[in-house]
Amino acid sequence: MQTEANRFAEKLSCKAQRKCSHVHSLRGKWQQWADDHVQSQKLNPFSEEFDYELAMATRLHKGDQGYGRPKEGTKTAERAKRAEEHIYREIMDMCFIIRTMARHRRDGKVQVTFGDLFDRYVRISDKVVGILMRARKHGLVHFEGEMLWQGRDDHVVITLLE
Repeated sequence: MQTEANRFAEKLSCKAQRKCSHVHSLRGKWQQWADDHVQSQKLNPFSEEFDYELAMATRLHKGDQGYGRPKEGTKTAERAKRAEEHIYREIMDMCFIIRTMARHRRDGKVQVTFGDLFDRYVRISDKVVGILMRARKHGLVHFEGEMLWQGRDDHVVITLLE
């Protein structure tokens, strides 16, 4: 009979622990959130709890992994990824436009003047120069000069490299 009573007591104990464990885990989650909040306030320069030494010790420096990029998993990182994809699509669109309207050289390279490209592409997007500079940065086009200006640089030849 004693063993039956012990088993019954153990079952009640397990049920009580299960009921309390939800509260305990909720309390643990709340405490974790509170600790994270206190830590973030120490790193927030607009908070009264700001700790300059801690902020300087934990911040990334040039050359560190993740420097100049938003934290992974944040909405800012998601927006940055979508913007990057959008710009890449615009670069590919511009390369397609260059291919369709340009003259082909004997060596297979495709060329167009900035003036012709500007006249055609400005109807599609008003970011012609910015997209050209991005395309050059990615090694897809080549042109002389740092920046192209409408009117002044209409004669500059843009070569498609891909």
